[in-house]
Amino acid sequence: MTAQAVSAGSSVFARMRGHLRSLRPGRRDYADLRATWRADLVAGVTVGIVALPLALGFGVSSGLSASEGLITAIVAGFLAAVFGGSNVQVSGPTGAMVVVLLPIVASHGAGAVAVVSILAGVLVALAGLLKLGRTVGVIPWPVIEGFTLGIGVIIFLQQIPSVTSPEGVGAGGHSTNALVAALQSIAEADWGYVAWAVGIAVVVIACMLVAGRIHPSVPGSLLGIVVATLLCLALPTPLAVIGALPSGLPAPSLPTFDVAALPDLAGPVVAVAALAAIESLLSARVAASMANTGPYNADRELVGQGIASVGAGLFGGMPATGAIARTAVNIRAGARTRLASVVHAVVLLCVVLFAAGPVGMIPLAALAGILMLTAWRMVNWATAASIMRSTRADAAAFLLTAIVTVAFDLIIAVVIGVVVAAFFALRNLARVTRVTREAVPGEPEPGDERIAIVRFDGPLIFASGDRIFDEVMAFDDIHVVILRMSSVEVIDATGAHVLEDIVKSLERRGVTVLIKGVQARHEELFRTVGVLRALRHSRHLFDDLGDAVVHARSHIERAGLRGGPAQSGG
Repeated sequence: MTAQAVSAGSSVFARMRGHLRSLRPGRRDYADLRATWRADLVAGVTVGIVALPLALGFGVSSGLSASEGLITAIVAGFLAAVFGGSNVQVSGPTGAMVVVLLPIVASHGAGAVAVVSILAGVLVALAGLLKLGRTVGVIPWPVIEGFTLGIGVIIFLQQIPSVTSPEGVGAGGHSTNALVAALQSIAEADWGYVAWAVGIAVVVIACMLVAGRIHPSVPGSLLGIVVATLLCLALPTPLAVIGALPSGLPAPSLPTFDVAALPDLAGPVVAVAALAAIESLLSARVAASMANTGPYNADRELVGQGIASVGAGLFGGMPATGAIARTAVNIRAGARTRLASVVHAVVLLCVVLFAAGPVGMIPLAALAGILMLTAWRMVNWATAASIMRSTRADAAAFLLTAIVTVAFDLIIAVVIGVVVAAFFALRNLARVTRVTREAVPGEPEPGDERIAIVRFDGPLIFASGDRIFDEVMAFDDIHVVILRMSSVEVIDATGAHVLEDIVKSLERRGVTVLIKGVQARHEELFRTVGVLRALRHSRHLFDDLGDAVVHARSHIERAGLRGGPAQSGG
């Protein structure tokens, strides 16, 4: 082994070791704690109170129970706070994850969720180890907003069964598609039950709206469920309630599952992992822009979220992600370090240990009201309007992503949205590429009209290849073509192949091709694809336009196109 190979191997090992070191928790995570601990404590208690009804509601909406939602908020919230890459991210069950989990529960049973959580968590953590944290940046803004709109619509639709029947979400015979299930539940509604359920949901929504007007720090959702629960205790209502909750966390254990069923879970596992990664990174990125709480490490965030989902699965919970709404509450309440997110998990644990009984009496319709308003608030309607007024391409990507999210699948929606956005972006990029015939510089000489100087501007890529070929081949009555390449900043293999075809086609027509201004970073591609081999002579490659023109005129003269006798030569 050469010394150069040893040095390269040592360098790779050093980079890997540095990357792994950056993923570990450390004292640096709490460097400012002495100055911020009071604010972190207050923020942690505040976001814990806000997270309680959401954890309960998302647990029920996923087709599981309020217990699973609460367990996930506690375990995943704590682990993500310690191991994640953001100082202020709050993690737990989210509406987007509920949308994916409900069909899994319907198809594979509630027991499969813990298995999916563990396997998906491993994939997410592996993505962080492989430095894939920055890939979320390729998702265009209109796609993200369309995805959010679709999730908001689904969460709202998922609450309709909770206000039409005591069975609520996951009622027997209902479709796994939220829109279809909502229509089915309306068709089968017990309208006496609906009156009570809608009334309680409206009371909760009113409390949340009024609380927000009084002061942003007033926990409207908690106020709403307290009022709704007291009303249900005071009045003889038929409303279904959460029911008994465990008075502590279960012991961690591997979930039982059928190994033969693992291939059927492969798709759901990948979907959950992709969603967990995307939503967590988006939330962390938003959090970093909201306040000066330090930068976030995208790869460490993936590792932390993966560990959080694995931990939640071991305790019988569900996959977790970073929660944008709760993270925003955390920051606005004054959080500056991870202590706030840890305290949020401790507050929820205290609820399980000391208040399981009262929490079990909360009516499911009250949780439905909270989630309905949450779904409405998820969507930034001003942003949606601005996207619709922007370009047709962005509006199409936004609408298509939202529609596919509601009608089919979240991950498919993101993929389709990115593909559509990429298609329009490539189309616009291809339109930028121009082919221009320039006049021969300097004093005109006889025969110059038989020389075509063709200048390329913009990217020469697969999307513009055919058009570029047709435009160059349209030049007629010429004997020499000078292809000016100095303004081509981007060129791919297809673009280089098109250039090779242009050279070969012109040479077959008896037109001599000269190439001027190939950038150094493109030379290897031109050589590999065969552009340079297609030239009639190695002397037909130039760095200076003046030299290329002199050589072109020599070809005109040898061809007898300036009035003299034709000669042979290169």
